[in-house]
Amino acid sequence: MQTILYALLPISFLIFLGYFFKRIEFPSLEFWQHADKFTYYVLFPSLLIYKLSTASLDDINGFTFVSSGVVTLIVLTILSMFLSKFVFLFEGKAFTSVYQGAIRFNSYVFLALTATILGDKGLVLAALLMTFMIPVINILCITIFSIYTTNQKIDIISFFKSIIKNPLIIGCVVGGTLNYFGIKLFLPLEKTLAILSSATLPLGLLSVGVGLHIKHINEVKLELFSSLFIKLAIFPTFIFFIARGFGVEGDALAVLVLFGSMPTASSAYILARQLGGDLKLMSAIITTETLVSIFSISAILMLFQSYFN
Repeated sequence: MQTILYALLPISFLIFLGYFFKRIEFPSLEFWQHADKFTYYVLFPSLLIYKLSTASLDDINGFTFVSSGVVTLIVLTILSMFLSKFVFLFEGKAFTSVYQGAIRFNSYVFLALTATILGDKGLVLAALLMTFMIPVINILCITIFSIYTTNQKIDIISFFKSIIKNPLIIGCVVGGTLNYFGIKLFLPLEKTLAILSSATLPLGLLSVGVGLHIKHINEVKLELFSSLFIKLAIFPTFIFFIARGFGVEGDALAVLVLFGSMPTASSAYILARQLGGDLKLMSAIITTETLVSIFSISAILMLFQSYFN
């Protein structure tokens, strides 16, 4: 328990520090907009290329590991649609926000936590999982928008181009390819990537804090609570039992449970704005899940930690 708390507290402190910097506008709100873009397009790909290209992937059963995540996403999609139609009767726009809140994950927090708790092996496993989960999640989300909204802005070709050009996926593919073919980076380049990588997670977590909108939490609705419960309680529980059914154990199982325990991503707001989702609800879900996850992740990890060894 103490180890889990020691891993979570520094991450929580950095998130709150980012929110504090936003409140006092230090150095400026414009700075944080550029910093977030720099982290996303430069620092994160550098981290993924560096870690994956130098990692040992021989003892990882990638098929069962990734399949556990994909099956869980499909099961949660069916469950969410069933609850919306027959239990909660959510309005279409609202459901798209509930759904994004239920299945998306914050990659900054995910990588930071896996690296802190499990070290480089956890980080590599997280990167491997992200390579497949990001496209699958985006495909599922765009499908939900096409079903539940009448928005005409959905352009399938542009959507798939955005997935292919996603810098996180590019970083994972480049790093994984270098590793697979045993290609060694030019040493000065490898050292450069290592230095850039060291700045990724702190700056990324500060950006998570900057993205919080506490005032939107007063938009308390059944939709918010249902999305919160599915994401932070049902998702990690389901992925644990599905992964165990696939025979996943040890660090790989821990990474999957961490993945399921993550708050939703801030990018959910961007997609909601582009495709006609409920923006106020989406903002409230993102902020509430980020804050509540600080406590729920601790509870989930302590509940299942005996299976991770």
